[in-house]
Amino acid sequence: MSDLLAQTMAVASDLLNKHGPATQAAAKSFSPTDFSVHFFLQLAVIVLACRVVGWLGQKLLKQPQVVGEMIAGVVLGPSLLGLLWPDLQAAIFPKETKNMLYVGAQLGVGLYMFMVGTSFQAGHFKAKAKSAMSVSFAGIAAPFVIAAIITPFLLKVPGLFAPSITQANATLFMGACIALTAFPMLARIINERGLAKTSLGTLSLTAGAFDDAVSWCVLALVLATFGGGPGVAGLAIGGGLLWVLFVTTMGPKILAPLGRMVERDGEMTTSTLALVILAFCVSAFLMDAVGIHAIFGGFILGVVMPRGLLVEELKKKVEPIAVVLLLPMFFTYSGLHTRMDMVNSPQLLLIALGVLAASVLAKWGACYVAARFTGENHHTAMGIGALMNSRGLMELIIINIGLQKGIIGPTLFSMLVLMAIVTTVMASPLFEVVYGKKARESGELGAVPDGARA
Repeated sequence: MSDLLAQTMAVASDLLNKHGPATQAAAKSFSPTDFSVHFFLQLAVIVLACRVVGWLGQKLLKQPQVVGEMIAGVVLGPSLLGLLWPDLQAAIFPKETKNMLYVGAQLGVGLYMFMVGTSFQAGHFKAKAKSAMSVSFAGIAAPFVIAAIITPFLLKVPGLFAPSITQANATLFMGACIALTAFPMLARIINERGLAKTSLGTLSLTAGAFDDAVSWCVLALVLATFGGGPGVAGLAIGGGLLWVLFVTTMGPKILAPLGRMVERDGEMTTSTLALVILAFCVSAFLMDAVGIHAIFGGFILGVVMPRGLLVEELKKKVEPIAVVLLLPMFFTYSGLHTRMDMVNSPQLLLIALGVLAASVLAKWGACYVAARFTGENHHTAMGIGALMNSRGLMELIIINIGLQKGIIGPTLFSMLVLMAIVTTVMASPLFEVVYGKKARESGELGAVPDGARA
């Protein structure tokens, strides 16, 4: 124990030192002006592509804007733009600027998860906790069983996982990827389809929240134990748990005056907003520094933010910039690392399709069976399975972390991006086919509101 503590302290004292390999000196390197020129060009291209593809997704596929933005990120990467016009793609997104884009992407996804945290409602856990537990358990257990079955085969294929990864860590990572549910998108679908007060809506939302919580805990465990030694693992697990404990116990008391200030003023002043952003940066920094990830810091802080006018003001003042400007940078950064051309053999194509099929079977199938055992009828159980099968942005976050930390390679990353997009796109239309249409015809559900995009 003393050795572990000593190694943990040694790692902690080295947090702000350089950790990456030295870059080779180039004959001509980018000047600050070069970075600025490319940054603003990239932002313009990213925002334009995301709005256009998002609009097309809404009009043609009846998908939410965020699904179109996920696809737009892949369009801007080597899988399409780089395939058709490689020189243009390289000119807009030169490799020297990827680190700059990465930082913007992390800010965007961190702020987004912070806003997701502010929308988190503990009441969902209480309302249907007992019946949702079986669906949640099935939605977690089956993916990890499937992961345990397919991971040994995936490890035999060069380039999918890091050479140094253990089978246990690879299995846990794959299980977390398959078990994830797109909790923010699930909440949006439930609200827009008029399911918020239904048994199906409450059960799905509760089960989805449980599943995501378990998946993120597993990811944190993998990050803490992968390739860093006992000191790194000790700092990650110990530091992460201490910060979560501090935020959840002391955070509400420390942040309560901010809520009272906003209620008193009738709005969020720039000073109050600065304090909130400061708290977000500190939380994101600490979770990133100990070796977990900044998004955990953003999310856990959002969970304990005072509800009421403060959260409403944050949604007005922070969410639009995070969603319209910053989050698309994350989709594009993911797209720049998505190489569908690497799935270039019958074997790899079969693996990609197998991962997709196994993911759908594990999540949709298991949740359907569990829902039937809790007494739900066939159509309701099918609807629950269809909703739980969507992975969306949450999947992109977890696999980006896996790629960044060296757990998976670009080929498996691309396969999992494909799985994330397909399961997200199929969720809403299939829900309407297996449940929504019949429920509306019978009067169980009202008509879908005009303009709803689920």
